[in-house]
Amino acid sequence: MNLTLAKNYYNFLPRFYRLSFVAVLSNMMVPLAGLCDTAFLGHLSNIQPLAGVILASILFDYLYRILKFLRNSTNAMTAQAVGENDTKGVILAWLRSSLIAVAIAFTILILQYPIQKLGFAILSGSPAIEASGIEYFNARIWGAPAVLMNFVLIGWFLGREKNSFVLLISIVANGSNVLFDYLMIYSWGWESSGAGLATALSQYLALLVALIGVAISVNWQEIPLVIKKIWEREAWQNAISFKFNILVRFLALISAYSIFTNVSAGMGTNLLTENGLLLQIALLSQFTIQGVGMTTQTLIGNFKGKEEYQKMLPLLGVSILTTLVIALSFAFSVIFFPQTIFSLLTNHMEINQGVVSYTIWLLPLLSFTAIAFMLEGYFIGLKEGVIVRNASLIAFIVIFLPLTMITINIQSVHLLWFSLTSYMSTLILVLTTRILTIPKSVELISSN
Repeated sequence: MNLTLAKNYYNFLPRFYRLSFVAVLSNMMVPLAGLCDTAFLGHLSNIQPLAGVILASILFDYLYRILKFLRNSTNAMTAQAVGENDTKGVILAWLRSSLIAVAIAFTILILQYPIQKLGFAILSGSPAIEASGIEYFNARIWGAPAVLMNFVLIGWFLGREKNSFVLLISIVANGSNVLFDYLMIYSWGWESSGAGLATALSQYLALLVALIGVAISVNWQEIPLVIKKIWEREAWQNAISFKFNILVRFLALISAYSIFTNVSAGMGTNLLTENGLLLQIALLSQFTIQGVGMTTQTLIGNFKGKEEYQKMLPLLGVSILTTLVIALSFAFSVIFFPQTIFSLLTNHMEINQGVVSYTIWLLPLLSFTAIAFMLEGYFIGLKEGVIVRNASLIAFIVIFLPLTMITINIQSVHLLWFSLTSYMSTLILVLTTRILTIPKSVELISSN
């Protein structure tokens, strides 16, 4: 490949890293909120509020992280519309996604009591830990409308490459969460309920900023023209089908992590806390990686809309290399400096000493996650939701569940970590084999 051709293929790099920086910050809102809650609760004299919040977070992993399909699908739809210079399609992506988000959010609020009862009936934990977890759930659940609308609006802004709005939303959400945590947990002593309420309120402040961004950036003269098309049947069918496939992907992924945490809870409070703290670090890395994945989705969708297919595989390669650097940095930091890092989250020495035994698993888990998430971002950007859905189901049903069942029988913590790592490696295998089945990918490879 000559230098001119290489320059044409990789001229997206400044744009890629600029978008990635903003997307990473926005995507870290959820784990940073969890880490902030953990850090304040981890320094209380009683460990039960911390363990309760870790347990209750399983339910929010389902309610919020699964529903991030709203963000990913909105991002891909918007980016492709931008690439096609379809201004009405951009607005329709926002409106249709917002309607779906509002409907889901109010359904969650209406059903919050049965969700809570069913969730804690399934989860494993002592009565005291469950009581703290329920307090956290009852407070944080009221933030559902704000969280889901933020998913949509962040995806929409990223798809339009409106970096400043996304950055501001992230700063407001995380900054206010720290302030509310300090007041409600440290100053007022509300413990787990204070942690939940702090997170919910910070999301509403972020939503206010996002709505101001919409008011500033949208062309309101186009709204009346777009409203007439909002209920087109075929468009709704395509949008719902695509969103459903991405929903299944998130459902499989979060189910794997939730089962992992629940099995840990069955092995004892200390092990639940140790694995929970380690997962907080793993999730922080993975949310960082997902931010780069969001950029991959945005640019792939944009390239597809503009028919710039020759840039797709170079973009995939750059995104994989970038996220591998991020993943290895997180893993080696924890492996080499475990006491320094975990002492920031809790001052319970027995927990800090026990967690060291499992830090080595971050190396394969985070590395495989980096590659898997970029491959998923590639296919989501192409709006090939069926491929992502099927790969996730294979990894979860065929690989993860059987290994987890064996883990439960023999009570092996290392096998539990191996099952989670195997989920990611299976995703890589399945998605890599499918790249060659995408016609434009085949065309691109042959042209190179």
